[in-house]
Amino acid sequence: MTQLDQFLQRAEALLARLEAVLPPGTPAPDWSAGPAFRWRKPGGKGSRGWLQPVAHIARITLDDLHNIGPQKEQIDQNTRQFVEGRPANNVLLTGARGTGKSSLIKACLNRYAAQGLRLIEVDKEDLSDLPDIVDLVAARPERFVIFCDDLSFEEGEGGYKALKVALDGSISAQSDNVLIYATSNRRHLMPERMSDNASYVHTEDGDLHPGETVEEKISLSERFGLWVSFYPFRQDDYLDIVAHWLRHFGCDDGAIEAARADALRWALQRGSRSGRVAWQFAKDYAGRTRG
Repeated sequence: MTQLDQFLQRAEALLARLEAVLPPGTPAPDWSAGPAFRWRKPGGKGSRGWLQPVAHIARITLDDLHNIGPQKEQIDQNTRQFVEGRPANNVLLTGARGTGKSSLIKACLNRYAAQGLRLIEVDKEDLSDLPDIVDLVAARPERFVIFCDDLSFEEGEGGYKALKVALDGSISAQSDNVLIYATSNRRHLMPERMSDNASYVHTEDGDLHPGETVEEKISLSERFGLWVSFYPFRQDDYLDIVAHWLRHFGCDDGAIEAARADALRWALQRGSRSGRVAWQFAKDYAGRTRG
């Protein structure tokens, strides 16, 4: 065996040992796998992320979402503009839990997927990767909504500034085939405390101006071009949603009428008359009463 052969054998052995300790390479996105993806970082902070196709997408439609007509109209119009290549805004959906914020975004995906809309769900912990995600999709022909669900921040969390820069603040322009849609129970995305009131300043002309602490807390939400608010449902709204989902599960009008009292008790036990509670009741009731 020549010295060259010995050197090549040792090099191959060294490479094999290095491959065993190095993290695996990230797979290239499979754009044909479907219209929705999740950003995954199995190695945690510092590792490289990748787009994982979502195998089973919620089949909810805009017609399934009741008693949020103005909100549906705003989000649908903005999404249609985006898909058609017209100017559109990043969107912040805030308000009562279980009222259809995230469902509305999924319903828009189902309506416009055939026209090129794609959804990328990103966890709050991975928001620092937003520039990498945008670079990954910027040259694609599809239109991408980056979806951040149930978003809120505590003091000092890094993802806050990363999202702020991604929305409006980087030296690079935002790609015209990317928008950010976020849902939150907090309008300003950060906790608001009584002590914040102490930072307000009275001017000589009697105006009241927020201090730096308050300005910082509202600066992120202000970077979303479109704010859409959701409100708790009235009793009749809740019962209307219950009836819709009971019909979805095959119940007739008689069964729906008979379910009213049970539906109200179900909501009372949970302290909420939300669309989510209505859906959960309908599944339980239909499952128990239909043979």
